[in-house]
Amino acid sequence: MLTISTQFDSGAIEVVSLADPQDIQLNIRAHQGIHGAAEFAQWFHFRLQGAAGVPLKLRFLNAAQCAYPKGWEGYRVVASYDRQLWFRIDTQFDGQVMTATITPDTNSIYFAYFEPYSYERHLDLLGSAAESEHVQSEFLGYTIDGRDMNLLHITDASSTLQNKKNIWLIARQHPGETMAEWFVEGFLERLLDVDDPVSRVLLAKCVFHVVPNMNPDGSVRGNLRTNAAGANLNREWQTPTMERSPEVFLVRQKMLETGVDLCLDAHGDEGLPYNFVAGSEGNPGYTDKIEQLENAFKASWLATSPDFQTEQGYGKTAKGTANQTLATNWIAQQFGCLAFTIEMPFKDNATLPDAGVGWSGERSKKLGEGVLLPILSVINSL
Repeated sequence: MLTISTQFDSGAIEVVSLADPQDIQLNIRAHQGIHGAAEFAQWFHFRLQGAAGVPLKLRFLNAAQCAYPKGWEGYRVVASYDRQLWFRIDTQFDGQVMTATITPDTNSIYFAYFEPYSYERHLDLLGSAAESEHVQSEFLGYTIDGRDMNLLHITDASSTLQNKKNIWLIARQHPGETMAEWFVEGFLERLLDVDDPVSRVLLAKCVFHVVPNMNPDGSVRGNLRTNAAGANLNREWQTPTMERSPEVFLVRQKMLETGVDLCLDAHGDEGLPYNFVAGSEGNPGYTDKIEQLENAFKASWLATSPDFQTEQGYGKTAKGTANQTLATNWIAQQFGCLAFTIEMPFKDNATLPDAGVGWSGERSKKLGEGVLLPILSVINSL
């Protein structure tokens, strides 16, 4: 007998019919919060049991009604037997229904929109990082569901340099964009590598402030974009409140205390199969210096990572028209600093594709490790 379950961290799917293995009918579940379901669906993560050696056809009936239907074009579902190794399976989208096919090797298989990053792994990441002598963990407050908001402060305390630069990295404002926390994991592993010369120089010159998961409630609930109150955190930066968006309120408050010289906000993009950045050129306070810093940062990343590119992206925003509710725009305007939104694909990286896994958690980690070099390239000019 086939069964599907979702009662685990970030589990989300609605079962319409399991009567026929060749016609498993599913609906992608709407976001869940304290005010009920939101009219927004894209993330899924579920376990299917009882189908070892049985050809399966999974039909996501409401794919065309999801938030980003174009995200299904060229997309392939990820699957795993052990929740450690995730791989892509055959997937088609006809403009209405998304269909995925596989013959499982075992009686238990997991499917997801992208390789999950669990809350337990998040806690493990915080704990392992805090073991370093360079790290101080700070509790900022609670989310709506009562989870901890934690911030890591990272620097070489023995350095005698004055006026260290304040570098911020935040991730998973949109909780289902799990590649963002994989990115942070890679970033932290390299930054805390005592044998890495790039890290040693940066830790001597900077204080890093890192929020690995801006939206732990949405992560556990299985939402793609919203927190427990139904708020899209990356539209809350101008006027956050503790009632609707405590995550942004608490982090923003701390930024105002420390100052910001560079901020990176890690995300995932549903539609574009590329790694790219979006800057703050639409801000009224955008200057020639910030443009020069942006260009230097991107040039360094291009030169050091084949996974990064600048030809494809969101395009330029006219000066003075930037949406100030977005983190990158508000931060760049408030502090007159360099700020980027980093976007990674849910699909594959079309410039360097991998037929087996597409874009993945491990590749996101490698990109996170690599971003230290472009930071190094601009650090003396911030």
